[in-house]
Amino acid sequence: MANFTLPGGPEALAPALAATARAADRGGAHTFTLMDHYFQMESLATAHDPMLEGYTSLGFVAGQTERIQLGLLVTGVTYRHPGLLAKVVTTLDVLSGGRAMLGIGAAWYEREHLGLGVPFPPVAERFERLEETLQVVRQMWSDDEGPFEGRHHQLAETICEPRPVQQPRPPVMVGGSGERKTLRLVAQYADACNLFATTPEEVAHKLEVLDRHCADVGRDSSEVTRTVITGGDPFAAGFLPEMEPYAALGIEQVWVGPGPAESDPAGWVERVCGQVLPRLSEL
Repeated sequence: MANFTLPGGPEALAPALAATARAADRGGAHTFTLMDHYFQMESLATAHDPMLEGYTSLGFVAGQTERIQLGLLVTGVTYRHPGLLAKVVTTLDVLSGGRAMLGIGAAWYEREHLGLGVPFPPVAERFERLEETLQVVRQMWSDDEGPFEGRHHQLAETICEPRPVQQPRPPVMVGGSGERKTLRLVAQYADACNLFATTPEEVAHKLEVLDRHCADVGRDSSEVTRTVITGGDPFAAGFLPEMEPYAALGIEQVWVGPGPAESDPAGWVERVCGQVLPRLSEL
């Protein structure tokens, strides 16, 4: 759910968010995600359109749902110190009964960083910070409560109590398709990848790169859940045929969401779960 420009103004956002999440929960969707932005993306609307803070919103959604996995697609590494991020996701996991996942990426929306006074390092440093953050959260979710010494982050103690409900830890997804850095981080640290559904040929190439990175770090590539995000209309006649070659590549999960023109996101989710999800699951 990426769009909060909905009828009724701010007072209507909580009921709309709750209804949409409950529709996904009841309808059999696997995961419900929000974005990690503070300004709305200009590709969807304008920076002045409504945008809710992600983890606060997921805490609200946790109390409205029972079974669905919850996360951000994806957390921007620049927005929270890694030790605090581990605590935030742990809190969501505990209060949701073990339903949190950590989706994370290198962040990109420069305007909101500059607008809100958040440092926006060069891309190379953001990837260094992403790798250190992945290392920190893994340590926070382990039995090691000792210090962490990185180039960008130093933690004197990595205490995380209470521990996550999910053991050994909540699942981690690294978003993005960069071949040299992002997919290497997926292979080394993540439980899932998230690729753009550009073409089956392009996704096949990205998965081959991921497989090579897994081999380089001595990991079975089948341990990594493969997901794609599509901007396509799931009700279009060609949507399911377009998903078939991705399924053949081993894609296990497809991310869809109501577009910016949709004024009834809960109704949209109900239709997707009723009309599209069963046939997509067959693939």
